[in-house]
Amino acid sequence: MSTTDTAERLAAGNSFSVDVWVTLKRWLKKAVRNASIVFEALLSPFIFLILFTQVFGKLAGGPIQDLFGADINYITFLTPAIIIVTAMTVAIQSGTGLIQDMDSGMFEKILVSPTHRGAIFLGKALADVLRIAFQSAIVLVLGYLLLWIGSGGSVGPYIQTGLGGVLGIFAVVIVYSLWFTAFSIIIALVTQDIESASIWMYMTHYPLLFSSSAFLPISFLPEWMQVLATVNPVTYGVDALRALMLGQDVLSVINVTAFSGIWNTIVPAIVLLGVLDIVLGGIAAVLLHRVSSSQVD
Repeated sequence: MSTTDTAERLAAGNSFSVDVWVTLKRWLKKAVRNASIVFEALLSPFIFLILFTQVFGKLAGGPIQDLFGADINYITFLTPAIIIVTAMTVAIQSGTGLIQDMDSGMFEKILVSPTHRGAIFLGKALADVLRIAFQSAIVLVLGYLLLWIGSGGSVGPYIQTGLGGVLGIFAVVIVYSLWFTAFSIIIALVTQDIESASIWMYMTHYPLLFSSSAFLPISFLPEWMQVLATVNPVTYGVDALRALMLGQDVLSVINVTAFSGIWNTIVPAIVLLGVLDIVLGGIAAVLLHRVSSSQVD
């Protein structure tokens, strides 16, 4: 297909915003109609919260109170990490879902339709972001319920920064999820095989989580893992959410004093994650354009 033919085909199609909306609805409907995805979205946050609080709660509870204050429960400390875990899980499904489209022939059908190429990527990314925001809300509610049960109905302030902190949590997790979603799509486009992509994603997923501040304070980790945590995006995502939950500057891998209070954690985290969003999002867009061009030539 020539460049002129492609331009004419695109000109005859919908506007960019309409294409984004159509793509967004398609991926949301696909997720809702998949019973296993819905079941996982509802059950996995509960399982993670229960398992990790039972495994690490007694071990880390005392030191966490020494670091952050006597009123800080391990559930509150862990909740931001579980939000990040669920965001990364949805991002992995984003890549595998794209491969399924390619294997079924749906991807090629979309490419030969007058759909804007950029809308394919943006609509899918927005669908994933909405799923991540929904699961983040589930995690926050479950964390509160576990605290309520454990304290006999006397929880106290759950998110120390109030309503602004709640909105900030959703904003941070969206910024965080974009880079990992783009990374998942890159792996999918490079491998174009579900099994290979899943292996590479999970080989990245778990080392990132356990070499960060997600489940234990950085001081609990071996020295070489503490070095890795300094350049680990998970550390910055978790710590930004944790700063909003606890109302404290919790970033310990680097010493930032240019701002005040929790902003010494949030600002560097957002900057680093934003750079990753731009770089990996750009790479994903370029690869998607190359793959789509080869599909329709």
